Amino acid sequence: MDWSSAAPFGILKQRLDWLDQRQQVLARNIANADTPGYVPADLKPFATGGGLARQIPAVQLAATAPGHLGGTIAPAQAWAEQRTPDAAEATPNGNAVDLEEQMAKLGEVGAAHKLATQLYRKYTGMVRTAAGARD
Repeated sequence: MDWSSAAPFGILKQRLDWLDQRQQVLARNIANADTPGYVPADLKPFATGGGLARQIPAVQLAATAPGHLGGTIAPAQAWAEQRTPDAAEATPNGNAVDLEEQMAKLGEVGAAHKLATQLYRKYTGMVRTAAGARD
């Protein structure tokens, strides 16, 4: 069996590839912070294409006491902010790169990469334990 494409390894690999591409785009934005007329770019939010939802069964919340609240969990994409820079944000030379915003996005990419690699490491450990491997 090819573990690199099986769930959750395949999804984690796709996520890491997307994070790598986003880091390159953000670095290009920062590198062109002084280029006249440069408009910053960003990638669309990461989407698994429903693959993760098909592979992990849905969890239904149950109200076991009268004080419990029922509810739903919003998908992560609903919280993602997508905006395009307007003319008021551009510098006089037409450059619309906001260095603080780009650095904040790079920080998010770093944290997401760390999380994905930790998950990958944990899943690998679980497979090794299930296979009876000893460290």
